Amino acid sequence: MKSKDYLAEIAASLGQIARSLSAIAPDARDAQAVLGLADAYHWDGDDGRLMAVPHVSRVPLSMLKGIDAVQDILLRNTEQFARGHGANNALLWGARGMGKSSLVKAIHGDIIAREDEGFDRLVLIEIAREDLETLPALMRRIGGEDARFIVFCDDLSFDSGETSYKSLKTILDGGLEGRPENVLFYATSNRRHLMPRDMIENERSTAINPGEAVEEKVSLSDRFGLWLGFHNCDQPTFLTMVRAYADHYGLDIDDEALRARAIEWSATRGARSGRVAIQLVRTLAGEMGKPV
Repeated sequence: MKSKDYLAEIAASLGQIARSLSAIAPDARDAQAVLGLADAYHWDGDDGRLMAVPHVSRVPLSMLKGIDAVQDILLRNTEQFARGHGANNALLWGARGMGKSSLVKAIHGDIIAREDEGFDRLVLIEIAREDLETLPALMRRIGGEDARFIVFCDDLSFDSGETSYKSLKTILDGGLEGRPENVLFYATSNRRHLMPRDMIENERSTAINPGEAVEEKVSLSDRFGLWLGFHNCDQPTFLTMVRAYADHYGLDIDDEALRARAIEWSATRGARSGRVAIQLVRTLAGEMGKPV
């Protein structure tokens, strides 16, 4: 075979390979355009893609009752961030159903609705706990974008043998790349230290150096600048929550009847929380033939 023919054959093969790779690779222009279509996304760690969420399931900030102190702190922190000022990563921990994830989504919605107040573009990105190992890839994807991002992980916790928390530690504090200045990380958890107490005690009791055995995992929560605790509510607070939800959805029911149903409902559920309150209101709405 002549050298010219040989080189031409190689060039043709390389061209075919390039076209094949181009066909299966995501279009960078499309990826850039996707970021401009919505204010909320879900991060697909397996495919390395941001998937737009056209409608976020959230309630108005004014509907959240019984958590005024932590609400004010998180709202102020998020407003500072949306203005390009200093702000902290936040861990919302505590009782189930008390509005931890609802608060994050409600504050995001409140700020984007007040865009005329001089806030930067604020985008909410949800990441599943199982995808935390891909956090560095996500940071590189959004670090140069002309927007500010809250990366949100709901129900964050770690069990024995898991190592994905190391990726989160690197992003929160330390590492060569670290966290881009236009990104905050918000997480919710039922555990203050993100791992079960019995696991902490077990590792302490069986380790050669008990102090160092769990320090790496426990210190993860220390990397959140804000720790916001959510606690079980008392009966007056629960009744306030129920009334607020009933009024929001336009349920025509007097205070005494609503109070009686709420007390009975919480007794049968064995709990008082915002989640229990909205479940009651959905039931009442169904009885009245109204959508929620």
